[in-house]
Amino acid sequence: MPLFRAAIQGPRGLLAPVALVVSALLAGCATPAPPPVTATGRDITAALAPTGRLRASINLGNPVLAGRDSATGALQGVSIDLAQELGRRLGVPVDLVAVDSAGKSVEVVSSGQADVGFFAVDPVRGKGVSFTAPYVVIEGAYLVRADSPVTDNSQVDRAGVSIVVGKGSAYDLFLTREIKQARLERAPTSPKVVDEFMARKLDVAAGVRQQLEADAKRLPGLRVLPGRFMVIEQAMGVPANRDPVARRTVQGFVEDMKRSGFVEDALRRHAVKGAAVAPLAQP
Repeated sequence: MPLFRAAIQGPRGLLAPVALVVSALLAGCATPAPPPVTATGRDITAALAPTGRLRASINLGNPVLAGRDSATGALQGVSIDLAQELGRRLGVPVDLVAVDSAGKSVEVVSSGQADVGFFAVDPVRGKGVSFTAPYVVIEGAYLVRADSPVTDNSQVDRAGVSIVVGKGSAYDLFLTREIKQARLERAPTSPKVVDEFMARKLDVAAGVRQQLEADAKRLPGLRVLPGRFMVIEQAMGVPANRDPVARRTVQGFVEDMKRSGFVEDALRRHAVKGAAVAPLAQP
């Protein structure tokens, strides 16, 4: 039985006040860990779900990890599966807080309106969100028109080239730092990038490969450039000002979800292509 599960559940699956050295959950985390903390199952639940319910921010702007069932409208995807499993282990109900962009998801968690969220790791977001190690890695790619002279990623950052990207997305944050000559334009959300690209007659669209490939099939005369311009590390996060027990516990949960095959099974179940389970965090 995984340590995290044993620590928060009694023999009948209920919360039990058994001692937990939370640092043991974190055999390797992406950022320097706070000093070891000992907490009971009750302490863990209070730190992660202070309202008695686990509020999980779900970013619908990333179709790789979350979306709605076309028939029922119900939320589904890898991040939803993880949120529900975390709530099950804590023994509390889960409230899914759906938003349409990464920027809004960061705001919801950093302001304490949600207890956990699912994000692409970026140093700018680290001011309000404390991240775990990644659980999935995906690719950022470029899309152009079929008759565009741009055939390679290295040709994008040139004077006179316009790039449209979802406002506040991981791609926006990355390209804002990296692009030196091309001009960046912002669409309201990542799923709207290609529509903005077409309507405004821009040169390049940037985003998650799967979304761009779906748009290239939806609209004629488009192509996705080979390769990638960035690797996106998708992680869970909690409010940066939350009790350290919260981040330590979620970090241990993420490592257990990778180690046990839960993340891999979720990617397969939701037919996610072009994404891979992140490596286990190193001590």
